[in-house]
Amino acid sequence: MSDAANTKLKRSLKSRHMNMIALGGSIGTGLFVAGGEVVSTAGPGGALVAYGFIGIMVYFLMTSLGEMATYLPVPGSFGTYASRYVDPAFGFALGWNYWFNWAITLAAELVAGALIMKYWFPEIPAIVWSALFLTALFLMNYLSTRSFGESEYFFSSMKVITVFVFLFVGTMLILGIGGTSPGFENWTRGEAPFVGGFGSIMAIFMVAGFSFQGTELIGVAAGESEDPEKNIPKAIHSIFWRILLFYIGAFVVIGFLIPYDDPNLLNSSVENVAISPFTLVLDRFGFAFAASFINAIILTAVLSAGNSGLYASTRMLYAMAKAGDAPKIFTKLNSRGVPVPALLATAAFGVFAFLTSLIGEGTAYNWLINISGMSGFIAWLGIAIAHYRFRRAFHAQGKSLDAIPFKALFYPFGPIFATILCLIIIAGQNYTAFTGDTIDWYGASVAYIGIPVFLLVYAAYKSKYKTHVIPLKEVNLDRDYEK
Repeated sequence: MSDAANTKLKRSLKSRHMNMIALGGSIGTGLFVAGGEVVSTAGPGGALVAYGFIGIMVYFLMTSLGEMATYLPVPGSFGTYASRYVDPAFGFALGWNYWFNWAITLAAELVAGALIMKYWFPEIPAIVWSALFLTALFLMNYLSTRSFGESEYFFSSMKVITVFVFLFVGTMLILGIGGTSPGFENWTRGEAPFVGGFGSIMAIFMVAGFSFQGTELIGVAAGESEDPEKNIPKAIHSIFWRILLFYIGAFVVIGFLIPYDDPNLLNSSVENVAISPFTLVLDRFGFAFAASFINAIILTAVLSAGNSGLYASTRMLYAMAKAGDAPKIFTKLNSRGVPVPALLATAAFGVFAFLTSLIGEGTAYNWLINISGMSGFIAWLGIAIAHYRFRRAFHAQGKSLDAIPFKALFYPFGPIFATILCLIIIAGQNYTAFTGDTIDWYGASVAYIGIPVFLLVYAAYKSKYKTHVIPLKEVNLDRDYEK
């Protein structure tokens, strides 16, 4: 399986792969399915405010990550940066946190994929589809990095095309072409455009954050980019405007065409795709087989998330093994530069997590999913902190910023703003558990379980190796990565 002479990952991801990995990671069921619930909860205006703020935060996070990834393009990405620029214990906890996040995401997508297939084939057991999808995703990652890149390019292209079609059709309907124009009726009815006030917008912050999770994949893929100094900045510059166009544009269309109090918006799910806001708008335009079309696109979104999850967690496990933070067996590569032992371990953990969804009404699985959800925000927080320390170390050591190929705009505002907003989102995961007459301890523990798990891993490493926050003048700013 392993080629002893092959000790490096292959830099085979082209510019178009990097663009689609960055863009595709942010377009998924959070837009196609949860978009309806968002407008129902906070109204069209509240949805725009929440997604606008989160979009700006994600832009700052991606430019922070882009600056570090062009300077030091390694497969471990922010786990490595946290170890170098903050504290080895912080990097260790962040790396395992991120591996767990995406390994569980793989399991979640296997469940979602099986639910989607029930729309067409209700008689076939869900586990058959889950096994089929896992095999396909494993093979796409096993064959080569290029095969992963090509499959992700295809999946992401389908999602992007669908959003463009939706925006075009929606614009036509708003203008009265293909139907009666609703005007601003849905923006002024009832409590619109802002429904539920600040509390509802706060709730949407959480949903928006989950929707954007995956954009940081470009940092993980940097270690296998053909030309990271050129491709990463190019992908990051384009992703902000595309994300803003897709998400803000989609919510403007939904806000104009579907009333916030339409019961269909609140009940949209992967199990009931016929009332997805995307389906409703395309159906109104006379699009034949709208539900089947959107169901197929949601399936590509789910497979894309599973594909990316398997790739990201495999590379993170490989990078941790290279750093001595995971068993050395995970550093082994095959002749095509794929870390197969790390891939097998990640896929096996995904299967274990998936099986918990079949036992005891999925209680254990729900806990794993909640830990995973929190893990994504912790990863973002780690990116912001690592970048802030990276720049401060550059200044403390008297180095010229000219040595940095791509510089994030608005430093230090960017990482500070991202840090504050990430902390607000983390704290507000289930703030309603504390606002009733009695505290909902079960709801709070399920929502916040990821925090003590992360802190426990961090404290255990720190206690064992007696690490400390690295003084700025001792931070390793070498660019010694595998070329």
